[in-house]
Amino acid sequence: MSNETDQHRPPQERENAEPDEVRRPMPLIVAAVAASMVLFGAGYILLSDPFGTPGLGDRRTVAELSGPAPSARGSGPDGKQLFTANCVACHQATGKGLPGVFPPLDGSEWVAGHPRTVVNILLHGIAGELEVAGTVYKGAMPAFNQLSDQELAALATFIRSNWSNKAEPIKPDLFEQERKANPRTTPFAGGEELKALAAKTP
Repeated sequence: MSNETDQHRPPQERENAEPDEVRRPMPLIVAAVAASMVLFGAGYILLSDPFGTPGLGDRRTVAELSGPAPSARGSGPDGKQLFTANCVACHQATGKGLPGVFPPLDGSEWVAGHPRTVVNILLHGIAGELEVAGTVYKGAMPAFNQLSDQELAALATFIRSNWSNKAEPIKPDLFEQERKANPRTTPFAGGEELKALAAKTP
């Protein structure tokens, strides 16, 4: 009896219907916002000043970021570049130094005096009291004998011919000569020792 009843009973639904993939496009408002943002960005890039606002950001040009142009072949070291790398922190770009701390190079009797004096200062340095343009300075200047004779000559020539200085240039041969004639390893002990050196100069 039960078998006959089961045969006439409709089948039970045991599973949900198969999922159906439905196409759901992006809402129009979202598409409109995205398109407007893209258009705004493109317009801003095309219409704005490529260097930005003068008061904001890094305003250096490509040439400035690339550094100084290399010297022409055969022209030798650049005295100004050497001065900027080795001397400007103390003596300043103006050559005026810092009052009471670092002596000036502009108008210095040591710079504009006999070439041997400035050559030996650069080769050996100086420590102690040094009177420059009527003011006594007490400190120390390192030697720059790690530079080549050509570089030292370019540096010395730059400081002797810049600002108000009008002294003659110095050739690399003089540095080579003084290296051999005075192979000291200590700095000059102030102005008195430099004066003694100058007194021996023919």
